[in-house]
Amino acid sequence: MDPGVLAACINQLQVTINYLTSFSQNLTSEERQKYGSINEQNKLLVGKVRDYQQQQANLASPDVDWVKFNQHWASRSGFAQLEALCNSILELCSDARILHDFSLYQNSLVDYDYTKYKANSTQGGGAYTTKMEDIKQFFPNTGGSNTTPVTP
Repeated sequence: MDPGVLAACINQLQVTINYLTSFSQNLTSEERQKYGSINEQNKLLVGKVRDYQQQQANLASPDVDWVKFNQHWASRSGFAQLEALCNSILELCSDARILHDFSLYQNSLVDYDYTKYKANSTQGGGAYTTKMEDIKQFFPNTGGSNTTPVTP
């Protein structure tokens, strides 16, 4: 992928983070423990109460600020969508990074094989031997032999 496109994506995500930071707050670990996350059963309860309030407002408690309740419902729904999108972005980035890591690793193995070849040939020199010895540390199970692992 074009590094310029990646930079633009990173910039846009940073703008999004800055925007979200302007009206959200980070919870401490104690606050996360205190407030927790409601389980699926309780989410169903909240949804059912909202349905009743929407469809039969005369049954709704006057002690609840329903305007605020509905604002929180809308915000919560938006955050859930945003979270799902972020998880999709994470997976896309992770998959792309994994493929790039694999490609980089395979090319590094090719370079190491070339370095070993040059270090052991009459055309090689001390620089290739130094490079080979320096890289050999990443292959501890080979005992310094010329066998290169095939997978990362």
